[in-house]
Amino acid sequence: MTAVDLVGEYSIIGSNQDESDQNYRGVLSLTLDENHRIIAKWLIHNEQEQYGTGFFKDNILVINFTYNDEEAAIYNGVVVYRCLTKDILDGFWSEEYGDPKFLGTERCFRIQDSIQHS
Repeated sequence: MTAVDLVGEYSIIGSNQDESDQNYRGVLSLTLDENHRIIAKWLIHNEQEQYGTGFFKDNILVINFTYNDEEAAIYNGVVVYRCLTKDILDGFWSEEYGDPKFLGTERCFRIQDSIQHS
């Protein structure tokens, strides 16, 4: 598997970096820059955008991300995904102001737009 194989959109379900049982849903879009580094954009609950850049090696995808909350405070963190297949990513994440006793989790499933013919 290469970084090119990961390009696309994924439906996500995740849990926050706290002790709540509350899940979130959204969409993760992965593209590549000119150096084949990963460019990521999350849209959580159709309202919160998060952005990140990262790299891929040995079926592990690492992305440093950032986002602003409602009061425009900036948050930074890192997410690590095991790429089980090019269609399923299994990850965990942490951000600087999250509860250090917990890790957030995220599962990503490729959204199949249409059948592509070679």
